[in-house]
This record gives sequence, C-alpha cells and structure tokens, in this order.
Amino acid sequence: MKPSLLSIAVTSALFAPGAVAQTETDSTDLPSMLVSADFRPAEAQDIPGSLTTFDEEIIESRGAQHIEDVLNLAPNVNISSGASRGQYFQIRGIGERSQFAAPLNPSVGLIIDGIDFSRTGGAATLFDIEQVEVLRGPQGTRYGTNALAGVINMQSKQATNKLDMDFESTVGNYNTRSVGVAVGGPLIKDTLLGRVAVHTYQSDGFMDNDFLGRDNTQNRDEITARSHLKWLVNNDLTIDLNLLHLNIDNGYDAFTLDNSRNSLSDEPGEDKQRTNAFALKGDWRASSALQLQSTVTYSKSDLLYSYDADWSNRPRNAGIPGSYDGVEVYDRGRENYSFELRALSNEDGRIFNNSTDWTVGIYYLNQDEKLDASNTFIPVVNQYETENTAIFGQLDTRITERLTLINGLRVGHFKAEYLDNNGLDLDPSEMLFGGKIGLEFQYNQNHLLYSTLSRGYKSGGVNNATGIEARFREFDTEYMWNLELGAKSLWLEGDLLTNVALFYGIRKDAQVKNSKQEGVSFIDYQQNAAKGTNAGIEFDLDWLINDQWRALASLGLLYTNFNDYDVRDNLDVTGREQAHAPAYQFSLGGEYYPAPNWVIRANIEGKDEFYFSNSHNAKSSSYVISNASIEYQNQDWRLTLWGRNLFDKDYATRGFFIENDPSINYAKRKYIQYGDPRTFGLTVSYDY
Repeated sequence: MKPSLLSIAVTSALFAPGAVAQTETDSTDLPSMLVSADFRPAEAQDIPGSLTTFDEEIIESRGAQHIEDVLNLAPNVNISSGASRGQYFQIRGIGERSQFAAPLNPSVGLIIDGIDFSRTGGAATLFDIEQVEVLRGPQGTRYGTNALAGVINMQSKQATNKLDMDFESTVGNYNTRSVGVAVGGPLIKDTLLGRVAVHTYQSDGFMDNDFLGRDNTQNRDEITARSHLKWLVNNDLTIDLNLLHLNIDNGYDAFTLDNSRNSLSDEPGEDKQRTNAFALKGDWRASSALQLQSTVTYSKSDLLYSYDADWSNRPRNAGIPGSYDGVEVYDRGRENYSFELRALSNEDGRIFNNSTDWTVGIYYLNQDEKLDASNTFIPVVNQYETENTAIFGQLDTRITERLTLINGLRVGHFKAEYLDNNGLDLDPSEMLFGGKIGLEFQYNQNHLLYSTLSRGYKSGGVNNATGIEARFREFDTEYMWNLELGAKSLWLEGDLLTNVALFYGIRKDAQVKNSKQEGVSFIDYQQNAAKGTNAGIEFDLDWLINDQWRALASLGLLYTNFNDYDVRDNLDVTGREQAHAPAYQFSLGGEYYPAPNWVIRANIEGKDEFYFSNSHNAKSSSYVISNASIEYQNQDWRLTLWGRNLFDKDYATRGFFIENDPSINYAKRKYIQYGDPRTFGLTVSYDY
C-alpha cells in the first residue's frame, strides 16, 4: 500500500487525515505537491510563503463534499455559515462573515480553475478536485483586490494522454448519498485531450422542523459537472478550456429560539445557486526567451437566499405585541468576466546579466450584480457593477547562488456604479496599489529561509441600508502591511518536514461590518472603523516515522485587536480581538498501515473561542472534534469507512445577539448556528 501524506501528528490513540497534501509516493519518501497559485508553478516546499495544501485522498478520507469539510485542517483559517454551508472565509482573522442586501467586496479570494468565485463560496464543491491550495497573507501582486487576507485556489483534475476513469459513491447517516463519475483521456492522441466529471450529492441535513414535522428543511441537494479540453497545438502552444456547471438546491433552516437543532419555522428558507462558467487559457512558448500566457473567464450565477426571519411559526400580522413574523428573500444575479495576459521570461530571457527572471501582465475584471430583495422590512432592488483594471510585474533576482531578491508591484484602478430603487446613485472610483519585497535564502538543499514585506488592499464600496447618514454611504479602501518570516525544512534524511511562519500585519482603514438593531430589524453596514493588528505563528510538521506510521501536526496562533476604533452606533471594541479570529487552532493525528491493503486514519482538530461580530460581545465556545477513517484498497477498488465529529460535539459556525425590544419577545441572548453533528458513511471508489 502506498501511503499518502496527510495532516497531523500522533495524538493519544488517534491518527488523522491531514492538512498537507501531496502526490503519490512510496513509504520511503515524503511526497511534494506542485502549487499553481503563483506566477510560476513550484513545489510547496520551494514557495516562500505560508500555505496549506490538500489532495484528493484527504478529501475522500473525510467524506468531504465541500471546502467547509476540510478547511479546519489549515491553521489560522476560519469559516462562517449563516447559510446552508460555510460560504464565507477568514484567514488570519480577516474576512467577511455574511451578505444580505449590501454589495460585498471579499477579503479572501476563491479561485476555481482560474475563475474568480470570491463572492460565491457555495461553489466550492470538491468532487474531481485534484488539489486545494490555501495561501495565507496578502497576495496583492498576483491577485489584487480580492486577496487582502489570502487566497483559496482549487484545481480540478486535468485531462491527460492516458485513459482515466473514476467512480465514487457514498452512503451515510442523515439519508446522505452521492454518486460521481469522471472519464478522461485522449480524443486525438497527443493532440486533443478531454475529461468530463459529474457528481450528485443529497442529504436531509441536520435539523428537525418540529412544527412542519419534517427532517429535511436544511437539506443539501447539489449537482456539479466539470469538463476539461486540452489542445496540444504543437510543442510550443497549449490551449485549455475548463467548463463548470453547478445546480445547488439546498434548504436553509438553521436558527432556533432555544439554540437547538429542532426548528419551529413555518416558512423555512432556501439556499440555491445555478452557475455556468468557463475559463479559456493559452500558454505559448514564443521563444527560448519569452513565454506568453492568457486567460479569459466568464461566469453567470443565479442565487436565491431566503430564511424565516422570526425563526418560528408566529401568525403574520396578528396585531399582537411580540407576534412579529417575517421572511427575508434575496434574489441575486451575478455575471463576471475577466481577461489576463502575462509575459514571462524563459531561460534565455533573463535580464540584468542573466540574474533575473521577470513577469509582467495586464488584468481586467468586470463584475455585475443585480439584487431583488423582497423582505418584511424595506424592499431593495439594486444593481452594482465593478471594474478592476490592473498592470503588474515581478522580478526574481538571484543575488548569489543561494540568495534571491523578489520584488512585485500591482497598480490598479477600481470603478463601481451603484443604483437602487430608493434613489441611491453612487459611483466610487480610485487608484490602488499593492506588492511585495522579499528575500529567499536557500541555506542548503534541506532548508529554505524567507522574509517578505507585502502590501495588500481591498477596494472600498457602498452601504445601501436605510437609516445611514449620507457621509457614511461610501467607505474607503482598506490597506494592510504584512511582514512575514519563515523557514521550510527537511530533517532526518528527508523523513521529517517542518514549516514555520511568523507574521505581523497592520490594517489601515480596516473595513468593519457593524450591525445596529432597530426594533425587529437590523441595519448592516461597513465602515472604515479602525486600525488593526493581526499577528501570529503558523506551524506544521510531517514525520514519516517508519514504513507503518506517519504523523503530522499543525498549529496556528493568532493575536488580533483594534488599536483605534471609530465608534458610531455600537460598543467601543478598541483593544478587543477581531471577529471570527480564534487565538489558537490546531490539528493532531496520523496514519497507520497495519497491512499492505489497509490504512487507518484519525485526527482531532480544535480552535479557541471567538467573537461572532464586532457589534456585540457574544462569543462561540472553544471546541475539539475527532475524525477517523478506515480504508481498504484492492487493486483499483477502494472502500473507505469515515466519520467526522465522532463524539457529536456541538460547536458554532455563526452567531448573533438580540437585545430586548417591546415589539418582539425574543430573550436577550446570543443565537447560534451549529456546525455539522456526528456524520459517518461508506465511500466506494474505483480508479482506472
């Protein structure tokens, strides 16, 4: 049995699937993964930055369907629900936690096969995904405005010249079942290659609606279809086409008045998404000096998000004090297209006495979003169109045989147009720039040391809620300076791998989401409220102990606060931790190979308590959950019995706090949405 590298180190009697992924290998080698999220692909251990990678074996060993099922394995990465799934990401304490009527400018980028889904986290389904790369820290040179905190980059399996067939089927508790099929290979040998993958997933979800007598009001019903065509035009030119279709028809019924998993909603909500998207990429080796790469992407998504706003079955318009009844419906259409052209130096194109590799490029992204929000309070119909245009470049200069200087710069122009039915007409526009300067020192073949000073940015935007002063209708760009020091090492003749990163970031004009309760409604808005500090440590360890044991540990420590907070409507949180920023996060476990065809995996993962919002002091609880799997493989067939949250621990992924008010009869307390309870299942897969 060829073991694959998973996350985590030995802990108690548990052994875990892990947070670092890799390619196929044997038991005498630590494997590596080729990371594609930067300008030039490189092995993970050769990239001077903090990152975590997952491969398909990690995904399958956890019975993972969506990115939310694996992100806990990445240190200093958190996730927020408030929907049928965790769709909003935070890296190092920075990131959005929800979206209602207001336009959203994300802090964490989500890229799927080169297509920007940064506003649409529900798209991150995992079938036929070959690898996931989580880059922490500002990525201002490479990605610009959607990568202030970092980027999640997902790559699907690519077509090859070899016939490849994959089948996967899962059954589990909560009436969970899924089937996926993928076929790839040469259509015209050595010229045209193709791959198609289709997957369907259903589950009743984890809520019981006692009022309606149903157990599927938080159901999941998701179809994913991917395809890839690769045209090998000649030895110097390759053209790739990736297609994606998503049909997500989930329910949303997550909050209750008693913080249980037993809902009393009379009108449970929906969380739907219909997406069609493509990416067309060209890679031309024009000469031994010049490489040209281009990418054109397009995506169109229809998203429907609704919920029973009173979380109960009160009669509508009963005229009784405390009998508030409400339904919120947000019907969005998003249409995005982008173009990028890059020129890169080849071996004969280096400049400055053959010491410097270079990259230059141009980028354009247009995002058009239309919203029809029909709700109990004030209906909103709006259109929000943004344009991001940028030029960028990077120089990698080898100062000595072991020391490399990296300089990157991105200069962009952001323009937006906002118009709604309440007469609000705004068109913010501004110049933006980010970049980095870094040193990479290859101490020897086993140890890489690096330091990076980077500047990231997130463009400003518009507040469209009623009751906001005119001067607060627009908010400005947020910038962050981040200093990072790191080391990537191999020890014990390559059997032990360690990565450590220390970072210190200063946020300027931090965009902070606030929420003000007025009676039964909440006014949500963004403001440039603070200067903030985000600092910490990220560490992971992978140890191939012997032919039967593999162990790995990952740990994230995070310090965040607001150094200077501009109080407008809510409490003063100066000096307090930032929202959704747990002070620690860890994963511990390993793998055991008792026989050639068997592998046993398990892990524990946990995180500290964290504030749900910057508008109140309600917190989650700290938690630790346990996961395990047993896998048997016989030639091309594989059976995996897996379980997540084995001890059925209750933990929160989203929370609110409601004050007392004469017009409603909610208790003055926090209300939370729970993460998944104990889930288990059997996955059968066949790979040819």
